Amino acid sequence: MEPIKIMINGLPGNVASAIAVHAAKDPRVILLPHSLTGPEIETDQVPIDTMMVELIRPDRCEARLDAIAKAVGDFISVDFTHPSAVNANADLYCRRHLPFVMGTTGGDREKLVQRVTDSDICAVIAPNMAKQIVGFQAMLEYGATTFPDIFKGYALSVRESHQAGKADTSGTAKAVVSSFNRMGVEFSTKAIEKERDPKTQQQDWGIPEAYLSGHGWHTYRLTSPDGTVTFEFQHNINGRDVYAGGTIDAICFLAGKLKSGCRAKVFSMIDVLKG
Repeated sequence: MEPIKIMINGLPGNVASAIAVHAAKDPRVILLPHSLTGPEIETDQVPIDTMMVELIRPDRCEARLDAIAKAVGDFISVDFTHPSAVNANADLYCRRHLPFVMGTTGGDREKLVQRVTDSDICAVIAPNMAKQIVGFQAMLEYGATTFPDIFKGYALSVRESHQAGKADTSGTAKAVVSSFNRMGVEFSTKAIEKERDPKTQQQDWGIPEAYLSGHGWHTYRLTSPDGTVTFEFQHNINGRDVYAGGTIDAICFLAGKLKSGCRAKVFSMIDVLKG
């Protein structure tokens, strides 16, 4: 298969940078030396592997995207930017006819999906690109569909910890709560305990110091009405490398769908794993 040209947007952000380093070494893709970035970024370039990547602020993005598309042809955009930019970026991709993989959480998710289905492009949109976590979510979704109300009456507590720079509540935690809701548990995503303080994370949670700047620790605890039965589900991720493999798989999946003529459709990471 011919390598797929990609632009990873969100540099010099940590997640985007980690994925870009992997992409630069993966023969399935060609990393373009350009990245859309936020208005607050002052530098014009960032090193990724052996290349320098141009950082494009919002006031220049339309003109630069035109020039890049003219120079390199078709490419897939990969978004790991900021929750506040999700819908604006999706609108930009749809207007410019740029298929995309959206790994950024937050924003208006219904509006995000609708924007793609109203356009002429396809996208993979997922709150988590780690394949194993997505598989865990799929198991819970199966349980919710097959055994509705199996945990009816149980109390749920959810706590999640991420690096201080993560602005929003984990999209994965919200998705897991949705599955438990369908299993009969009454719990609002507003009750998710969100930890962002490095001192608390290290002293109370036991998160290694090396990963305070990049981690995702989640615990879901279910307790029976009389307190005699407890179920606990936990997944702790240190670092960001786990997201790279799933992201590149999503890129390859989307490229295959585009080649088959698919348009105006949103895919999930479950679709990617099944595909």
